Amino acid sequence: MKDNLIPAFRRGYRLQWEPAQESHVVLYPEGMAKLNETATAILELVTGKQDVAAIIATLNARFPDAGGVDEDVKAFLQSAIEQKWIQCREPE
Repeated sequence: MKDNLIPAFRRGYRLQWEPAQESHVVLYPEGMAKLNETATAILELVTGKQDVAAIIATLNARFPDAGGVDEDVKAFLQSAIEQKWIQCREPE
């Protein structure tokens, strides 16, 4: 995954806190997916305005003891694309 790609939620998909699940979820027309804390931390930064590099920089600053989250973030975003939660576009 290229660092300059800009991820955004697909139409009809959104991140929200779900009190009944006591966790964040991705809501979509066919249902929802319960998220762990790591997935939530990444998806909270998927705004459609910042690129992958900015998301990684924010998470590296937030979790300095993790020793670099670059590849983990890219792998998760790729998985989210495959799940059809998000899509990425090239910068303009």
